[in-house]
Amino acid sequence: MYDAIIIGGGPAGLQAALTLGRMHRSVLLLDSGEYRNGTVLHMHNVVANDGTPPSDFRATARAQLAAYSDIEIRNIKAEEITGAEDAFDVRLADGTVAGARRIVLATGVADELPDVPGLAELWGVRAFGCPFCDGHEHAGRPIAVLGAAARAEHLTGLLGRIASSVTAFPIDAPYTEAERRMLESSGAGVSDRPVRSVASSTEGVLVRTDADESQVAGVFVASGSLRQRAPFAESLGLRTLDSGAIEVDDFGRASVAGVSAAGDLAHRAALPGPMASVIAAAAAGQLAAVGVVQSLLAG
Repeated sequence: MYDAIIIGGGPAGLQAALTLGRMHRSVLLLDSGEYRNGTVLHMHNVVANDGTPPSDFRATARAQLAAYSDIEIRNIKAEEITGAEDAFDVRLADGTVAGARRIVLATGVADELPDVPGLAELWGVRAFGCPFCDGHEHAGRPIAVLGAAARAEHLTGLLGRIASSVTAFPIDAPYTEAERRMLESSGAGVSDRPVRSVASSTEGVLVRTDADESQVAGVFVASGSLRQRAPFAESLGLRTLDSGAIEVDDFGRASVAGVSAAGDLAHRAALPGPMASVIAAAAAGQLAAVGVVQSLLAG
């Protein structure tokens, strides 16, 4: 039986494994190969790794984890978690079962994009959600923001200092007059018609409406939602927040004894939502691992 099984091989899971391995706690890291930033070509706003491909980041982390005899990594999906603190069983996709005293969930979330033809194909390459991660790469060029007026206004405020211009496009129906005034006061241009499709172009992205088309360097999405990538929050009965994320304490401990969660699938109740950041995910993984060590000592 392992001291801990970590489910998820992104920054949160990798850091949790490193921290536990350095404390000579036996760890099994399960990596399904599915990542929120799986389509992203380069990470940004990650100190010492700005511009690094996510696959290179994961490969370097894995190479470093190999130095620790207490860390085992398997490239396989976890299907089910049963049991309780000190006696969890994790059923894997090949039908085998691994046991652990503690569980760390680091499976992340998936983006639910608005139904705009072409958007899914551009996601992570020329269409984005986070200005902190991808805004600078469009400096001095036009940007389109797609979706809800309130979020579009916020994105305009963030991107206005970066882009040469920001144009907001509604998705399902035209903005109301009040929404138009709000967006224009934030510095955005406003399309009269909803976006009908987006496509890659020589300039970046071609944004089409029923009436015309616009060339922009990139697209930021102001509508959409997140969902848990894995079913474990529900199956374990973990308490969740309005954001859909798992509620955790300052050390990543969830509402069920022996279960921790780290990364953008979880956050503290004091925060409005999860932090979509490689650094924040890794920090959460470290804190969750410290919490696991504390728990094992207390037990």
